[in-house]
Amino acid sequence: MAVSIVWMVLFVLVVFSIGYLGYSRYLAQFVELDESRETPAHKYEDGQEYVPAKKPVLLGHHYSSIAGGAPIVGPITAAVIWGWVPALLWIAIGNPLLGAVHDFVALSSSLRHEGKSIGYIIGEYVGERGKDMLLWFAFLTIILVVAVFAFVVGVVFEAYPAAATSSLLYIALALVFGVYLYQLDLPFVPGTVVFVAGVFASVFVGIEYPIALTASTWVPIILVYAFIASVLPVWTLLQPRDYLSSFLLYAGVGGAIVAVVVGSFLTNPVQSLTVSDSIGAYNGFFGTANLPLFPVLFVTIACGTISGFHSLVSSGTTAKQLDKETDARVIGYGGMLGEGLLATLALSTVAIAGVTTGGGVGRALPNFAEGGGIILTSLGIPLAFGEVFMALVMVSFLLTSTDTALRLGRYMFEEIVGTPETTIQEVGTNRYANAGFQCVIAYGLVASGTWSSLWPLFGGANQLLAALALLTATVWLANWDESKQLISTGVPMVLMSITTVLALLYLALVTNLSEKLLNPTWMANNGTMAVVSIVLQIVIAFVLIGLALSLARMGYENIQKARGSGKPAATDGGEQRE
Repeated sequence: MAVSIVWMVLFVLVVFSIGYLGYSRYLAQFVELDESRETPAHKYEDGQEYVPAKKPVLLGHHYSSIAGGAPIVGPITAAVIWGWVPALLWIAIGNPLLGAVHDFVALSSSLRHEGKSIGYIIGEYVGERGKDMLLWFAFLTIILVVAVFAFVVGVVFEAYPAAATSSLLYIALALVFGVYLYQLDLPFVPGTVVFVAGVFASVFVGIEYPIALTASTWVPIILVYAFIASVLPVWTLLQPRDYLSSFLLYAGVGGAIVAVVVGSFLTNPVQSLTVSDSIGAYNGFFGTANLPLFPVLFVTIACGTISGFHSLVSSGTTAKQLDKETDARVIGYGGMLGEGLLATLALSTVAIAGVTTGGGVGRALPNFAEGGGIILTSLGIPLAFGEVFMALVMVSFLLTSTDTALRLGRYMFEEIVGTPETTIQEVGTNRYANAGFQCVIAYGLVASGTWSSLWPLFGGANQLLAALALLTATVWLANWDESKQLISTGVPMVLMSITTVLALLYLALVTNLSEKLLNPTWMANNGTMAVVSIVLQIVIAFVLIGLALSLARMGYENIQKARGSGKPAATDGGEQRE
């Protein structure tokens, strides 16, 4: 019997609603969010990085920044390998209990530490060595994010040239909207109506005037754009662009979800909204790619359920722009649930479109756009328009994540250096030199032709970073007040630490060492550069594991000391001071 995808969507909506209405309310009370307490955005307002933003504007930026390509590629890949049921359960259950908690506590802890990153926060409790280890871990992860996402945007633009034109137009609209809001101080609501209409009109312009270039040509252009966007004041482009594009994203995700319900019960789309016969419900423990469901599934679907990159966004840019502490609930916890809906939508698109040739990004792109276009026909939208629109939705996520990651990389490196004392350190903390250095390294990774092998490494690093962010939050709570329970952050931290370390060990020892380096056939068919790349991936995997285990030991020792010290806690949840 064919399974309608509407039941997948409704199941996730019910679970997420329970999580937001119940668990997030408890967490907001637990960390004592106070609407009257001054946030870092007001206390340190500088017009550059610390800029208070209206809740809908900041929600748009935050959601756009965290919802990159991973919650689209991951669920589609996992569904094809292990089946749609395991993928759906990990998204529906893991998101509200792990991912949304992770994002919320990362944002809340940063609020109580002057809007600083998780690296700074862990350093306040375990020392400079722990801070530097986490910051270097995060900085390397950021470069992987920039490289992979820049390539994926290039692939999307090559496949859908109309999306390239539309993206350029809404970036131009955002620049004008920034001047409209912050320089001319003109009315917010009328401006929203006019400029949002302009964003949707850009879709029609893109269809009429597509810009056709190859992915290899787009990648350096995208990196140059990301460089410029990452060094501009946030009010110039980041805030207005993400606010405007959020309407496009909400329309894509929300509209598609509504279309699933409408198409299932009221209208007749061009194709039945049921799971394709080519997608199994459960394909066995080792799936179709001979990879074990545990632990590999849990790093394949990363951003749709839990993502360490979000902790960098929450504690890197969002905390510096939060107008009121109480906004953290809808932006931190609610924003992550929104990404879970995107992951569910991605799962729905592959369920409808079925399996196509190719893998990874090559499989995700046509299925997301094609399946999304089929879903939108339920609302009377032509298939050709719907496919381009869904491609643009994906690009909107990716572009925002790319330049936000680059900005976060700047913050990471500046915190690593601290107060510059030498010429080299001064260059390193210069935002132009810093961002430029990241772009060069990212381009080198992509241009080497090894981008596809970077994806699983990015997934492992990303999930392990999530475990470290949860460790940071647990250490903060332990030092804040002895009465604060550590289960909400501690249990997800332990689960993600064990799962991710096992996944990295499997990828390093089985996938890379046993199946490649120790396989005579593979060695005979691949050159020196491929061998060097695999060796480096193995080394990086063990470096990441070593850093994580060292930080876990330092965090555990700090928690033991804090809970047994009897020292007075900071009443506002900030770092304890003698």
